[in-house]
Amino acid sequence: MMTERPDDRHEDVEDDEIEVGEFEEAEIDDGTESPHDYGYSGPHHAGFAALVGRPNVGKSTLLNALLGTKLSIVTPKPQTTRHRILGLLNAPDYQIAFVDTPGLHDSHGRMLNQYMNRSAAASLEDADVIVFVIEALTFAPEDEYVLERIKRAARPTIVVINKVDRVPDKRRLLPFINELSKRYDFKAMIPLSAYKEDNIAALPGVIAGLLPESPLMFPAEQLTDRSPQFRATEIIREKLMLRLQEELPYGLNVEIERWEPTEDGRIEISAVIWVERPGQKAIVIGEGGELLKAVGRAARLSLNDALGQRTHLELWVKVKENWADNANALRAFGYEGL
Repeated sequence: MMTERPDDRHEDVEDDEIEVGEFEEAEIDDGTESPHDYGYSGPHHAGFAALVGRPNVGKSTLLNALLGTKLSIVTPKPQTTRHRILGLLNAPDYQIAFVDTPGLHDSHGRMLNQYMNRSAAASLEDADVIVFVIEALTFAPEDEYVLERIKRAARPTIVVINKVDRVPDKRRLLPFINELSKRYDFKAMIPLSAYKEDNIAALPGVIAGLLPESPLMFPAEQLTDRSPQFRATEIIREKLMLRLQEELPYGLNVEIERWEPTEDGRIEISAVIWVERPGQKAIVIGEGGELLKAVGRAARLSLNDALGQRTHLELWVKVKENWADNANALRAFGYEGL
């Protein structure tokens, strides 16, 4: 068994109309305003808004941009998000409980993939409003698959057309939006860039206008229903996924073994990185332990920011054969509903 210890010295909608968010080049929000500065005003509304879409369309990036803090981990790799993650956005007239979901995909592969599909599908049924995230100028068969699931759920749905920063000529969006409007009775269509935080301020107000009148569902100061330990495992997994080869990250899981506050105000954390095969263990550790050391340093810096205090992090790598196809192992790792 090997451990590598990071250096301790050392991240206005009518029922029969579709609203299209304005996206004139000269009027794009520059991302400096809070989403709270615009939008719905009236009786207090509250409810759940599920962010759904195929893998890698930017749902987690959108959630983080809306909340103004990094809650969901983000990598360029599809299916980074494995669990439903709740993020709360509060304004004087509304509370939106955003639910970031795993990417919906038409796959009957590994048990882990089946879990992620069930988790995302359950979020559709539980939502008051669905936010369907797609990529600008792209509507792939996978998007059609997600739309069919949305139609079955029959909830008010807004389309977010993400990644418009990749479209130099914004006039190309108009025919795309026109064709998209024929596919379903969308309540609104909002082009934006989650990555650059352009035009995101329009979205919360549109969502709030579709939510039921309700008092607060969660305390106003609460950000998420996830524990600090869960957030720590996700941060570590993000750093691993960013540094490892394409085929490996989906065989990775992180589990906290020890979480202990110290007298000097730090948190000592010991975490296990689970892989599926012995050969993967060597890849995660890296030559001379250098890759694991680099992951530990990057994770610790992000943990310091996320937790608001210094951390000491120890990482171990262990093997659990084919855990992603093992129902008992998945349950033990917190994948519920299996």
